[in-house]
Amino acid sequence: MDSVTKIASQRAVVVFSKSSCCMSHTVARLFIDLGVNPSVHELDEDPRGREIERALAKLLGHSTAVPAVFIGGKLVGSTDKTMSLHMSGNLVPMLRNAGAIWV
Repeated sequence: MDSVTKIASQRAVVVFSKSSCCMSHTVARLFIDLGVNPSVHELDEDPRGREIERALAKLLGHSTAVPAVFIGGKLVGSTDKTMSLHMSGNLVPMLRNAGAIWV
């Protein structure tokens, strides 16, 4: 759990991902399209990936741990929560508050 907290707090937007996960790619692409430079942490390329994945699954409350999105060091959730925030107009203000975008 400490690994997740440490990694999640290093940048304004952190996406825990797997390189083969299309939903992770979609979420990262959304942030890029919004002008954010997210830190994408590929769990399948990290030696501690399985440990981090278990911690994320526990935090998210379900077995699918990726994508897991953190904004300003705080867990936002997975694809569904991120897209819901975007569609409701609440994602951009969160990104501004975290210093991820300035526009």
